[in-house]
Amino acid sequence: MSGKCFVDTNILVYSRDSTEPAKQRMAKQWLTHLWQQEAGRINTQVMNEYYVTVTQKLKPGLSKDQARADLRALAVWQPLEISVHLIESAWDVQDQYAYSWWDSLVIASALFLDCQYLLSEDMQHDQSLGSLKIINPFLADCESLMH
Repeated sequence: MSGKCFVDTNILVYSRDSTEPAKQRMAKQWLTHLWQQEAGRINTQVMNEYYVTVTQKLKPGLSKDQARADLRALAVWQPLEISVHLIESAWDVQDQYAYSWWDSLVIASALFLDCQYLLSEDMQHDQSLGSLKIINPFLADCESLMH
């Protein structure tokens, strides 16, 4: 897989979720590839959702220090900040594709960042939204998209 790839919160969470070993393994494979290719992208929404989920909802969860260390590492991906312009773009996505508000904001962010792929378990696998293709990383093998 070449090109930038926006990573939805659930993929980051599964990489830390020991109660879902198969999904954890696959999420880690995808993230390892994205780190190696310097292709991962996120926004500040994903960072906030990740922090709350892994420190408050995930059982067993991460300590605040562990979660903060993860987010400091992910800062290398230059997370997109949520702006009024981005919110307006997300309204357009929501109106056109009928995704939830939070998913529309993720999609708008991926489009704004010129990502070719969006990794998410929560959206329609293999759907194309303009130049962006949604990939459920638990239905597609990272290796098959690399080439």
